[in-house]
Amino acid sequence: MKASEFADALVAEVREIYGSKEFIPLHAPTLGEREKALVTRAIDSTFVSSVGQEVIDFENSLADYTGAQHAVAASSGTAALHATLHALGVQRGEEVITTPLTFVATCNAISYCGATPVFVDVDMDTLGLSPESLRDFLEEHGEVRDDGHCWNKSSGKKIRACLPIHNLGHPVRAREILSLCTSYHIVLVEDAAESLGSFFEDTHTGRIGLAGTLSFNGNKIITTGGGGAIITDSADLAKNIKHLTTTAKKQHPYLFIHDEVGFNYRLPNLNAALGLAQMERLDAFVKQKRALADRYRDWASGFEHVSFFLEPQRARSNYWLNALWMPDQSFRDEVLERSNEKGIMTRPMWTPMTALPMYEHCQQYNLINAREIEKRLISIPSSPVIQC
Repeated sequence: MKASEFADALVAEVREIYGSKEFIPLHAPTLGEREKALVTRAIDSTFVSSVGQEVIDFENSLADYTGAQHAVAASSGTAALHATLHALGVQRGEEVITTPLTFVATCNAISYCGATPVFVDVDMDTLGLSPESLRDFLEEHGEVRDDGHCWNKSSGKKIRACLPIHNLGHPVRAREILSLCTSYHIVLVEDAAESLGSFFEDTHTGRIGLAGTLSFNGNKIITTGGGGAIITDSADLAKNIKHLTTTAKKQHPYLFIHDEVGFNYRLPNLNAALGLAQMERLDAFVKQKRALADRYRDWASGFEHVSFFLEPQRARSNYWLNALWMPDQSFRDEVLERSNEKGIMTRPMWTPMTALPMYEHCQQYNLINAREIEKRLISIPSSPVIQC
């Protein structure tokens, strides 16, 4: 089958699923009367900024759902990442290991700390950081010195943290990554921005490392309009991050006393109200999205050179964005162009960070799988619509 013929078949399938002749995005929010009611309640309370009961309730809801001891709401997923890395001591002149396949916010948060990303390859079956590639990199370049820290022998810089991403909602092999990080005295932080509702065995993403971060942008499985959160079992870390994200202001009935340089990163109460209503629907969203994934999988099985990307073994993914393997980059490019021309949004995996001018100079290690995934994988419309 020609790429143009497959693209037309994909367009027809997506339009049948969504029952629309209009433009169909990758992921649109699902909002209703409950969201309006809770936002209105927040407005009536007059607490519309970063102080209010809805923020507290939203944080508790996130902690309960993920199984974390603590959750701290932030103004964006990027803010959550930056505040977490800062709180964990990532600073200028240090390095953070991550992957080239991610949204740019991951690397930007590292850069905000004055640190530099180091790019290690991913696994084909998770789209996330490969424990084997990480092990090989650390055996070749990592060295734990007398100061108790891991140093990069090739750059002469301290490797402070490791930041894997659960791409498209699929869990990485975080326990294996943690074991390596522990051996090399590296802090593990999980970028779980896309994976709220995803579990590996019985553990929610973001719960293996010292902390995990979430995003509630308008295109995520639940939305607060804009927002993010940090989940952790460390009471001290949660307290520190909450302090930092509230401009490091010490509690006082009327004085403005700040004891360090902080960030204005707290989630407003209005956004938290929206998030509370969305959390009530999260299980239904996951169920709908998994049913949609089943439909796409069955449909894709009818094509010889195209296949559906399945969740990793022992994982239960939220399938934030469903994805299809294309036979090669030329086929991919034609499908992307034709489907988008016909009003169906499709896109490749993230442009590799190593292809961006601000990160092309960073150390990269055997990115064979990352390059293959970028050439062949496309994301397709994934808003939850199938009623279960």
